[in-house]
Order: sequence, then structure tokens, then C-alpha cells
Amino acid sequence: MDPVVARAQAGDEAAFQELFVQHRELVARVVHRVMGPSPELEDVVQDVFVHVYRSLKNFRGDSKFTTWLYRLTANVTKMHLRRKRSRPRIVDVPVPEGRSEAPGEQPDAAVERNERVAALYRLVDRLSEKKRTVLVLHDFEGLSAKEIGEIVEAPVLTVRTRLFYARKELYAALMEEPALAAVVERLADDLPGKPKKKGSKAQGAKIQGAKNQGAKNQGAKNQGAKNQGAKNQSAKSESEGRG
Repeated sequence: MDPVVARAQAGDEAAFQELFVQHRELVARVVHRVMGPSPELEDVVQDVFVHVYRSLKNFRGDSKFTTWLYRLTANVTKMHLRRKRSRPRIVDVPVPEGRSEAPGEQPDAAVERNERVAALYRLVDRLSEKKRTVLVLHDFEGLSAKEIGEIVEAPVLTVRTRLFYARKELYAALMEEPALAAVVERLADDLPGKPKKKGSKAQGAKIQGAKNQGAKNQGAKNQGAKNQGAKNQSAKSESEGRG
């Protein structure tokens, strides 16, 4: 077990502060990717570490501390999402969080980028909790199916199935989103799961049909030549027999 974790379990406040400093960025990243842009992000991060403080004594070291932390973060974030959806929505206006332009980025480009990010999170938010969690951990955080299985406490096959359907639903929705469709078209070959570009299936079927027809025509041509050769040979043999 990590000695810092062991010290924190023993009640060492400095060790717990060290864990907070080491892992805060990871927790904030996962919360942000599961929830999307939200003024509540910092509150959720703080809540995660409150749960870490209360539950750390139950960590036995059977898995990596980060695996345990991912699981706790995902569960706390999902709890906040459920609570948020059960509350009446008073306003639906994004809360400004300071300057959002990247260094050197023009304001128009920043607005366009923010629109794409907001559109992406709207679509990710439509996925079920289980699918969204697997998608975020695998495609955004880079965890393996085995690691995710430990986090969500599900078999690897279940994780892969959820990931397959999460990607399928997300890519289908992306192609219907004006702000993102062109981006998906450009990046289709590099996206995880490699979604098919529009028309590729029909075009592939058309090409395959042409190949099959060509092979069929060539086969008929070869068969005709063979039949003609056999006919000529028979006539020759018959002529020689008469002679």
C-alpha cells in the first residue's frame, strides 16, 4: 500500500492533505467530464474528498488507490447528477467562468469552440449513467476495460458492451448536431470505435456488387470459351473418325 495512504488512514492530517494535492486534478477532470461544464464542479470535487476522508479506513489495498478513487469519484458525481435532475430548473443560462479563450485565440474562434464543447456535453449527457461513465473512463481518461471493470464492479465483457453502445449512440447523435457533424466527418478515421462515414456502407455495397458482377461475367466468359473448345474438339474427333 502507498505509505501516504497508510499514514492518512492512521489519522495523519498532513498525509491526507498530500493525497488531496496529488489527486485533486484527477478528481476534477473526471467530475468535469462526467458532469460537463458546471458551476457546481468545485462543490462536487470537495464532496468527493469528504467521502474519501470518511471512507479511507475501508480501503484495504486490494486494488490501486487510484482505482478506488475513480470509483468513489464516479459514484459521488452520479449522485450529484441525480440530485440535480430532481430539482426544478430555474434558469438555463451558462454561468461564466472567467475568460474561456485559449492564449492567442480570436474571440470568434473561442465562441465557436465553446459552442462545440457545450454541444458535445449535451450529447454525452443523454447517455445512460452506466454508458456515460464507461465512455468517459475509457475514451477520455484512457483506462483499460479491465481497470474500468474494477471501478464500476462489472465484468470486462459488460464494460466493452456498454462502451460499444455508448459510442454508437454518441456518434449517431453527433452526426445530427450541426456544430459537430463536420468535425466528426473529418476525424471519423481517428475516433475510438471508428464510426462509418455517411454513405460508406452504401458505397461499399455498390463496389462489392460491381466486383461480384465482374467475377460473374468473367466466369460466364470462361465457361463459354470452354464449351466452344469442347465443341470444336468433338467436331474434329468426329471428322477424324469418319476419315
